[in-house]
Amino acid sequence: MVKDILVVKDLQVWFPVRQGFIESLVSKEQRYVKAVDGVSFNIKEKEIFCLVGESGCGKTTTGKGILRLVEPTGGSVKYYGKGKEILLKDMISDALAKGKITKAQAEKMTAEGGIDVRALHKSKMKKLRQKMQIIFQDPYESLNPKQSVYDIVAEPLVVNGIGATEAEREKRVVKALEDAGLRPPKDFMWRYPHEVSGGQRQRVGIAGSLVLEPEFLVADEPVSMLDVSIRSEILKLMLDLRDNKGLAFLFITHDLGVAYVFSDRIGIMYLGKIVELGPTEEVVKHPAHPYTKALISVVPTPDPEMRRNQIILKGERPDPSNMPPGCRFHPRCPFVMDICRKEAPATVFVSEGHWVSCHLEKGQAK
Repeated sequence: MVKDILVVKDLQVWFPVRQGFIESLVSKEQRYVKAVDGVSFNIKEKEIFCLVGESGCGKTTTGKGILRLVEPTGGSVKYYGKGKEILLKDMISDALAKGKITKAQAEKMTAEGGIDVRALHKSKMKKLRQKMQIIFQDPYESLNPKQSVYDIVAEPLVVNGIGATEAEREKRVVKALEDAGLRPPKDFMWRYPHEVSGGQRQRVGIAGSLVLEPEFLVADEPVSMLDVSIRSEILKLMLDLRDNKGLAFLFITHDLGVAYVFSDRIGIMYLGKIVELGPTEEVVKHPAHPYTKALISVVPTPDPEMRRNQIILKGERPDPSNMPPGCRFHPRCPFVMDICRKEAPATVFVSEGHWVSCHLEKGQAK
């Protein structure tokens, strides 16, 4: 049985809206931009789970919230990877010594085995991040132009105090560069970012994530800045990392075509919420939510004879600091009903592992 490596439940990331002096005197209620507003999903070992949605829907903030690169406002993130054992043991020992938990609670925590990411102290979170890494979207901005490739990839080792000698660190850097497809690695180690191509830059970023030997990676649109000819190489690299190293991925993209050929399961995100989730093949071939149908209808097809009835959404997305009542998609939905404007839709099962939040679906409640 394949186990979960990550379980996210009701994750919230809200940002307070800055108010002017007069507005702060008049308004009694603090307003928030609800970038992520109650997102739940799980990721299994060696699985590629894809979050898809238009720009600004909260995909990247979800990934950063999981890693606590931005602090979540609410919800829980549980990590069940193999690298948790030592950290969990230390946490339980510390909590018992300080009288924060009983022996019965300690036994329960050991049995459950998951680490509550949000509850970790910064020092413990630093250790956990060795197993949970991120690949950033823009290799032109994420790499320090003043550092060599070697220094960029070795920096996580220095920060985490890994490697007793420089020779040991160099060995790990060489291995990471090889795993990222930069061969022979010594031809790249002493170059600077401006001396390599865009695809090679992204591989340097991937090597920087791999050098700590993680189990889980957040890949934040890692191919959106690359030429089409290079994208397939990077995607193939990630599939090889999944197959050869057992890595699990949260893959973030706005390109449904990439998600279809690359992911095992897919979550469709709109304005801070996942509106549909299921196996990729099932969601793409049998979409249940109007937003999913609209996204699929405009995906280019290689067959010039094939014609699709494109669904063009009208209007603008609502203000995330002032959400509309009911379903937040109703201002743009071509199938809107009166109930959509009043009540938020329940989550219902469409088929095995496939669920949707929409009033049009009358399946079994989740």
